[in-house]
Amino acid sequence: MLVEELRERTQIPGISGYEEKVREKVGEWLEPYADYTVDTIGNLIVELGEGEPKGIFMAHMDEIGLLITGIRPDGKLTFRKIGGIDDRLLYGRHLDVITRSGKLDGVIGALPVHLNLERKFDPVPWNRLVIDIGAESREEAEALGVKVLDYAVFKKHFAILNDRYVSTRSLDDRFGVVTLVEAIKDLVDHDLDGKWVFAFTVQEEIGLKGAKFLAERYSPKYAFAIDSFACCNNLTGDVRLGGGAVIRAVDNSAIYTRRLARKVAEVASRNGIPLQVGVTGGGTDASVFQHKSEVLALSVPIKYLHSEVETLHLGDLEALIKLIEAIAFEL
Repeated sequence: MLVEELRERTQIPGISGYEEKVREKVGEWLEPYADYTVDTIGNLIVELGEGEPKGIFMAHMDEIGLLITGIRPDGKLTFRKIGGIDDRLLYGRHLDVITRSGKLDGVIGALPVHLNLERKFDPVPWNRLVIDIGAESREEAEALGVKVLDYAVFKKHFAILNDRYVSTRSLDDRFGVVTLVEAIKDLVDHDLDGKWVFAFTVQEEIGLKGAKFLAERYSPKYAFAIDSFACCNNLTGDVRLGGGAVIRAVDNSAIYTRRLARKVAEVASRNGIPLQVGVTGGGTDASVFQHKSEVLALSVPIKYLHSEVETLHLGDLEALIKLIEAIAFEL
């Protein structure tokens, strides 16, 4: 079941600021189980329990991608990167160009080795690349439905490796979306001690914008981000895929609350949930609550983050779902 949920969730396009297709689907998935609201910046919010907010869990809906900035006279599309994309991943790639009326195939071309007379193979900067949709003029491109401020995402292939790994684009952070939806479904009919907020946030990849908006509204005792743990190299130490959920103790945005990390580790131990602790790069939505709440990032380890082949272990995802539910019951 988790595999099919991941397959469906990761296929939906939605770069930062353009999360509406994802948000619409999240609403459909939650409608049989819980009421939700959408705030003015676009976060989708579910509140379970009564009283003052005890904790908030956040998973971001947006993904990295390309924003269309112009249509050249020859019909090619210029773009800018949205979120952290390595230029090496753009060269020679298939794309889905998302227009207001549908979806188009597009490619970023590559110079054939046969014609590379200078024998230079350095990465081509993104601002020297264009998207080819098969149009030969600006008018033809416009007739296909493309407009400035449309967007593109990597064409997504969903792979199951050795019956226990999933590899595809936008696991960051659609696995977090799956995690929160599953937790809400399991918790909605239980009595919780205080109010727990589940937020599906926007614009995380460009500066945690949705979470900052939430921090103006909520002052919970605990704030959790459910987001990727970029793995695995010397920086991340002993954390590995298949070792369980991860407490993301330190990253570029925060040194998370050690007291809360210890509490969560105790919850995991009591419930027999495999748990790892590690350090990585990047930042999470929880960091913007640091001035008012105890904060922590909870994750699964993901290899090849921010690429077309992001990879997670299904057992780690199952452990994370159980951990979130246990935290809501026991903290």
